[in-house]
Amino acid sequence: MAATIYFDNPFHLDGRGRVAVTTLDDHIRDLIYQVLFTAPGERVNLPDFGCGVRQLLFMGNSGALAAATQFLVHGSLQRWLGDLIQLNGVTVTNLEETLTIEVVYTRRDNNQQDNIAFFVPATGQ
Repeated sequence: MAATIYFDNPFHLDGRGRVAVTTLDDHIRDLIYQVLFTAPGERVNLPDFGCGVRQLLFMGNSGALAAATQFLVHGSLQRWLGDLIQLNGVTVTNLEETLTIEVVYTRRDNNQQDNIAFFVPATGQ
C-alpha cells in the first residue's frame, strides 16, 4: 500500500523542482492555518469555509474581541476539521496590538496532542 502524500501549503516546488510535500503533522497545521485565515465567502465552492481572522486587522483590540475570536475559531475548527482533530482548547489573548491565538488539539488517528499559536496584529481603532 502506498503512503499518503500531503502537498505543502502554500503550494510550491522543492529544491528538486517537484511539488513540495510534507508530513501529516505539518499538513494538519496547514489546515488549521487555512481555516483561521480564510474569510467566509473567499472560496467559491465552499462559501461558508473559514473564520476570517485576517479581518481582525481592522478592529480595535480588546477583551471583547478576544472572547469573540475564541468562540469563532473554536466553532470553525470543530466544523471543518472535526474529523481530523479533537479540539482540546482555543485560547485567545490580547496584548497591546497583538491577538495571540493558541489552538490545542489531539490528532484522531494516533491520539497525539499538539498545539499551535498564531499572532494577529489587531491595530484598528
